[in-house]
Amino acid sequence: MQKIFALVDCNNFYVSCERAFNPGLEGKPVIVLSNNDGCVISRSNEAKALGVEMGIPVFQCEYLFRKHKMEVYSSNYTLYADMSRRVMDTLAEFTPEMEIYSIDEAFLSLAGFSSSNLVQYGRLIRTTVMKWTGIPVSIGIGTTKTLAKIANKIAKRNPEYGGVLDITGHPRPDSLLDKIAVSDIWGIGRNLASLLGRNGIYTALQLKNAPDAWIKKHMSVSGLRTAWELRGTPCISLDQAPISRKGILSSRSFGRPVETLSELKEAIATYVSRAAEKLRAQESASSFVSVFLTTGRFKKDNEHHTDSASSYLPEPSFYTPELISYAWQNLERIFKQGCLYKKAGVMLTGIVPQTEAQLNLLVHSRDNQKKRSLMKVMDCINTRWGRDTLQYAAAGTTRNWKMRQSKRSPRFTTNWSEIPVVKASFPRGLST
Repeated sequence: MQKIFALVDCNNFYVSCERAFNPGLEGKPVIVLSNNDGCVISRSNEAKALGVEMGIPVFQCEYLFRKHKMEVYSSNYTLYADMSRRVMDTLAEFTPEMEIYSIDEAFLSLAGFSSSNLVQYGRLIRTTVMKWTGIPVSIGIGTTKTLAKIANKIAKRNPEYGGVLDITGHPRPDSLLDKIAVSDIWGIGRNLASLLGRNGIYTALQLKNAPDAWIKKHMSVSGLRTAWELRGTPCISLDQAPISRKGILSSRSFGRPVETLSELKEAIATYVSRAAEKLRAQESASSFVSVFLTTGRFKKDNEHHTDSASSYLPEPSFYTPELISYAWQNLERIFKQGCLYKKAGVMLTGIVPQTEAQLNLLVHSRDNQKKRSLMKVMDCINTRWGRDTLQYAAAGTTRNWKMRQSKRSPRFTTNWSEIPVVKASFPRGLST
């Protein structure tokens, strides 16, 4: 049976999430900013047309925001993550095999479908996702994941395809590849694109037709796989089981400079809590905890200072209070009085499956079972009722140090106090 892949990609995902709960934003230029409102990380098509570049610092384009009256939002990752879950749950209804590639992309297996039905099925997926979640998507279909990526890119750029392109059913697929720059091919980075350009290879079609020996010599086996994928030979399988992380990092820049140990402890406890949640989600434990601190680089009145400290745990742990305790010990070792810290972070490494963790002879097994049960209950409550429904006092309550989000929209889907309210008005004389 021939393999068929569909790449479903949410259009301008963060902006689309904002529009899903504020239809008045349709047709307007909309911008979403990064942590601490520093850079542009998502743009509507209208904003792109006005010259707002991806990743540009806010201070460099504030004049454009004002000139064109753009709608500007802080990142609302809680909302975006929940909307991503809803999109992925919807996509799972259309295939038994799916790989979630990123927060706004997924590969679907459509093996078994006849070529005459692929575009129709893609449009059904697109319509359903829009109806159930309010998020517009583009769909590219190909015999390999690389071709599906290219088809998706073309579908997104060209309205005549109606958001769905099946490259397997196109009468002249090479004509499409000839219009794709090598820098736009999945897996081809800036350095490889430069190398290919110096050797006269500028398009996907030229790479597809390049000799295997030359590709392997200059681009290694991974480059050869890309070329074979362009020729329609699948080399990258569908990964339905995400690989467990070898290291988990939790870090944020502060909304203002932080100089007190107490506030830094709150921040570190918060970051450990986030990292521990991810650790338990993959049923792992960590045996090595690292903490780092850094000051701002451009403060003339404050000498730049950065430092880190690490420690081994007596036995691998997934228990948040224990991880916080070791992180605090590391923090106290590197804290420097008088420094204005701009950023802090926690890294959990030495990660092993919980079932393979080497236990300590001095710790009773019943203690570990109690810890496991407590963390399971806490994770279940926070998953059901929203992040931080239950949280650690060590992480503080006011958190004046947290990153700037002065333009953040409400967390419509995960916070009871921020659920959208619709007020109905009735003609005089009528009532509910």
